[in-house]
Amino acid sequence: MTALAERPYGGSRGGSRGALALMLPALVPVLVFSVGPLLYGILLAFTDARSGRNTETSFVGLENFAELLSDGDFWESFRIGLVWGLSVTVLQFLASLGLALLLDQDLRLRGVARVLAVVPWAMPPVVIGLMWRLVYHPDAGLLNGLFGTRVDWLHDFSLALPAVIVVGVWTGMPQTTVVLLAGLQNVPRELYEAVSVDGAGAWRRFWNVTLPQLRPVIVAITSLDFVWNINQFSLVYVLTQGGPGGRTRLPMLFAYEEAFRYGFFGYAATLGVAITIVVLAVLGLYLWRQAREAA
Repeated sequence: MTALAERPYGGSRGGSRGALALMLPALVPVLVFSVGPLLYGILLAFTDARSGRNTETSFVGLENFAELLSDGDFWESFRIGLVWGLSVTVLQFLASLGLALLLDQDLRLRGVARVLAVVPWAMPPVVIGLMWRLVYHPDAGLLNGLFGTRVDWLHDFSLALPAVIVVGVWTGMPQTTVVLLAGLQNVPRELYEAVSVDGAGAWRRFWNVTLPQLRPVIVAITSLDFVWNINQFSLVYVLTQGGPGGRTRLPMLFAYEEAFRYGFFGYAATLGVAITIVVLAVLGLYLWRQAREAA
């Protein structure tokens, strides 16, 4: 009996070691391909690393960050990134919420509609970018064909960013819709029945029941969407490569150009670190305000 009573304690220690051993195959790739490059990128930000053979790399401290503060091109790309990130996140949420509310209704062919709604999710960003370039084509594009115009959407200084924002919203809608739809299906139906007894209409049911119940889901998905959107690269690169005249040059595109077009690896790493700090600060402020409102 004593041995049996003591076995759970020994088994617990052995189980922890066994669990750690089972986790190692998953942890090693994370450490090698995520944590390692992240730490190396932070280290590069404090050096003058650049491309070329026989180039010496030296520690420069905060010189890159000081240069960043006075770099007008960076601040312009950061402004464009904020406009892009906030616009795509807000419009994406509103469109996805409307679509999720529609798909939550008992409609005919609802299953088919749900499958079609997530089709963009299955498409690589490069394919989406090429497809929308054809849609925006000034001569043979679908959009100009519908309106009977010859607008060069992706090369017009005033239209390029709004055109890219539309693509960003369309691309990101599926995952946001799926998450919101899952949240809607978890709202207790008894709450709707209770407010209906009080004579509440559709708008009051939505405002007093649906939105409060979806608040945790909304905070989570909009936060993730903002991080994903402001770090977007491949979609915008395929569409415009940051043009025309830098009008769609997001921060990640600017960092890419500094690293792989001009060869300033240290400065490009500084851009990445700065963008990460700012995004975390904005995201932290947003989550803090949401937590205060919820309390």
